[in-house]
This record gives sequence, C-alpha cells and structure tokens, in this order.
Amino acid sequence: MLTIHFPEHNFRIKKEKNRHSIFDEVRRRWVALTPEEWVRQNFLQYLMQVKKYPASLISVEKIIKVGELAKRYDIVVYNKNNPWLIVECKESNTVIDAKVIEQVMRYNMALAISYFVITNGNKSFCYAITGHSFYELSDLPGLYF
Repeated sequence: MLTIHFPEHNFRIKKEKNRHSIFDEVRRRWVALTPEEWVRQNFLQYLMQVKKYPASLISVEKIIKVGELAKRYDIVVYNKNNPWLIVECKESNTVIDAKVIEQVMRYNMALAISYFVITNGNKSFCYAITGHSFYELSDLPGLYF
C-alpha cells in the first residue's frame, strides 16, 4: 500500500441550486463535487505538487473504447506522448478489491499502460504491469522524458 499525504490546497468550491461544484485545474472547468470527485481532485494535487507530474501530461475523465463499450477513465498520465499511468479513483467508503483491479485491467486493453493506481483516498495501491501480470510497488514511479 502507498503512503500518501495529500498536500494542502486551496480548492475553489461553489454552491449553486443546492449543488456543490469544484474547479478542476487540469480540465479547467467546474465539475460536480461528488465523493469520488473529491478523491480525484486530491489525488491530482498529489500528482502535481508532490510527485511533480506536469499538468500538461495529465488527462482527466476521457472516454476510451474497451472492445465495443465506451468507458471513462479517471486520470491518465502520459509519458513521451503515450499513456503511461492510470489512476482509478473511488469514493472513500468503496472497498478496493479484485473487481476494481479487473476494471483497470480492462482499461489497460485500450491504453497499454505501464502502471496503475487504485485509490479511495484512504488507501492507495500502485502496480507495475509486465506482460499479463502485475506487481505492487511501494511508491509511484518517477516520470521520465
């Protein structure tokens, strides 16, 4: 399991018509502030502030084709113009189990990534993918160019 301390960040949050929104600095737009979005926004800040991954190499909530199905990933970090690391965010009370890993591995069929992270904000796990297997890492990999 990764030890992650989310950095302090002054999130921009607003309330309109009994609905809270948060400004996503990567997408540069307001999005609904759901429990999963809170985890995603904190993890984005961790990637940018702590791991120093440039925002320009991060993609958030894009649609990909997995077979005939259209799926939406949470976060993908690119390296040398290729998808390199995917992050699957769940709300804090979601158990991280084999079902979540299977979800990410399905996304990998379309993206061919090298690493994946699964987080619910309380627990986070990072894995390296080699062929058809994967193994757990104790930290996120450093970004190389």
